[in-house]
Amino acid sequence: MAQLKLGLAGAGRMGRNHLRALAASTHVKVTAIAEPVESTRRSLQSSDIHMYADLDQMLDSAAIDAVLVCVPSDKHLATVKRLVSAGMPTLCEKPVGVTASDAEQASALVAAAGLPFQVGFWRRFVPMLQDLRDRIAHGKLGDIYAVANFQWDGEPPSSNFRAHSGGIFVDMGVHEFDQTRWLVGQEFGPITSLASGVAEEPWPGDPESAHAMAELSGGTTAFVSLGRRFPLGDVCKVEVFGTRGAEECKFLWPPTADDTFFGALRLQAESFARHVHGAPLEGASASDAAAALEAAQRAAAQVMSPT
Repeated sequence: MAQLKLGLAGAGRMGRNHLRALAASTHVKVTAIAEPVESTRRSLQSSDIHMYADLDQMLDSAAIDAVLVCVPSDKHLATVKRLVSAGMPTLCEKPVGVTASDAEQASALVAAAGLPFQVGFWRRFVPMLQDLRDRIAHGKLGDIYAVANFQWDGEPPSSNFRAHSGGIFVDMGVHEFDQTRWLVGQEFGPITSLASGVAEEPWPGDPESAHAMAELSGGTTAFVSLGRRFPLGDVCKVEVFGTRGAEECKFLWPPTADDTFFGALRLQAESFARHVHGAPLEGASASDAAAALEAAQRAAAQVMSPT
């Protein structure tokens, strides 16, 4: 497979994570970066990466095969629209906007254009989770009573990031909603959510910790626990309880958390490269993003407007 030349749109925190992950790939290479902040561009100067001040400049000048979108979440849809108009295959960081409507519009646009499009739900490329999904699908745990998801970050992101993220359920929880759908093959029904009343640094509209419980379409119960402060750093785990067994999967946990995260980002991009070259989509689609965002929005609405 020929090496895929990627343009990176946005070199903030997540953009730099992708750069680090893809440095080890022989199948995907970032050859151009569009980043409006001059100091960030200077910090990433490289002899084999061309720097541009905006997306239009990169699209007009760079010899790239596809674009990896890492701009703030509330700019995802506008960026996807521009890339569709340029006929550019796109790997878009989750969640493809901050509302289900954003993701639905993106889905319709890329479908009409017939362009390869993949969403950055990187957990679908974590070997431990892939093995767990396979065991569930083959009935090794029996019928599933409950799936409990936990995502706790070491510390809150920057104020600028939080202002554009859509809040804790859209920013963080959308991973759990996609992960649950992918693991057990069920859709989200009624959702009940609650924000913790405790916060070290209160932020309007964005609690430091929030939780949701939901009924899934196949009768399984799903639980989502989110937090922005955890002493061990960024951690994620899932617990699955079935009629024949139960498993706890600490798939992002010290001391191997970085290896898992950056390894999954690399595998995800390499999967996208195969898709661009004609292989079936292995990762999440824009419609997957819309389903996860719809559940996240419903959970967030209860936290913002409790009944």
